[in-house]
Amino acid sequence: MRHVWRAHAMPRVTVVLSGAAASAVVAVVATAAVPSDIANRVKTYKAIPQFVQPGPPIDASKARGKTIFIIPESSSIPFINTIDQSIQKVAKLVGVKTVVYTNQAQPSQWAAGMNQAVAQKPDLIMLQGAPDPRVLQPQLIAAKKAGIPVLVTHFFEESDPMPPNVSALVRVQFNQAARLEADYTIADTGGKANVVIVTSNEVPIAKGMLNAMKQEFAKCGSGCKYTIVNVPIPDWATKIQTEVQSALVKNPAANYVIPFVDGMSQFALAGITAAGKTGKVKIATFNGTPFALKLIQDGNVLAMDVGENLDWLGWADMDQALRLLVGAKPVQSEHTPLRVFDKSNVHQAGTPPKDSTGYGNAYVAAYKKLWGLT
Repeated sequence: MRHVWRAHAMPRVTVVLSGAAASAVVAVVATAAVPSDIANRVKTYKAIPQFVQPGPPIDASKARGKTIFIIPESSSIPFINTIDQSIQKVAKLVGVKTVVYTNQAQPSQWAAGMNQAVAQKPDLIMLQGAPDPRVLQPQLIAAKKAGIPVLVTHFFEESDPMPPNVSALVRVQFNQAARLEADYTIADTGGKANVVIVTSNEVPIAKGMLNAMKQEFAKCGSGCKYTIVNVPIPDWATKIQTEVQSALVKNPAANYVIPFVDGMSQFALAGITAAGKTGKVKIATFNGTPFALKLIQDGNVLAMDVGENLDWLGWADMDQALRLLVGAKPVQSEHTPLRVFDKSNVHQAGTPPKDSTGYGNAYVAAYKKLWGLT
């Protein structure tokens, strides 16, 4: 999943600094056509994803009666809660007990949750969604000394190394999602993408995602340009609209905005509207949340969303968890899927769209077979 730089000439870079955020407008000199790998990748990812077996079969019955202590990123984020619910459902299916530690995304709460988990001595601790293991090293060391394995899910990119004092990861295709966001804009504009990218540099995965986009735009020719706007997460609701509006006023030829994730898209849409660019500028984003997919169905500004199946993520998290619980070797990748939704296939996500819909359900039987349940 690492990125291949395929430029036929060095990029020409113009840097423009404005307001509270720094922006860089880049024109990449290469061929003008849409590269075949970009067009093919978009086409491939529009289809229902196929299950890829992550590793050797295991006997899940050996985990029956064991306990997982789950510390989610936050108890107030629907995305995280939906994955938690899937994990709990699957755990019940295989006879594994779960304890979910309620918190509001405060590092002090994550640390307290780790301390509580170590005191309760579960068979596995799962940091689900974002508790950053790098800020929990004293607690992770305590868990290690107590002989409790720790699994981190949906935080690290597929190519990231293992952090210290962690037993296993369920990595996510963040860079591939970013690549697809860029690819779609390139394909949809016939190799003439002129994009405002909205990122949050403080997020650990942001650098890799941005590099993935840059490398795709380096393939699409002299018609491809992008403006990078950084808005920290606490400022999304107050600054994304104005930053997008400002970027579009300064660059009236822009035809796409790429907010890294769906949570940014509603504010980016407001910025497009405020700039008077409705019908002229589209949005490509990532997560596949129902509200964003509904905007595609409504024919509004949002044109494409790279979706994740949250139920499938729960099964993937439990696959890695079960491997730890039964003493099997953890897998490098769970091959969690992505799907490109646009107006051609978004109806498959439901009307109105629903979480975890539009990805097929073959993965359920596949995991059950992998665990010896069928």
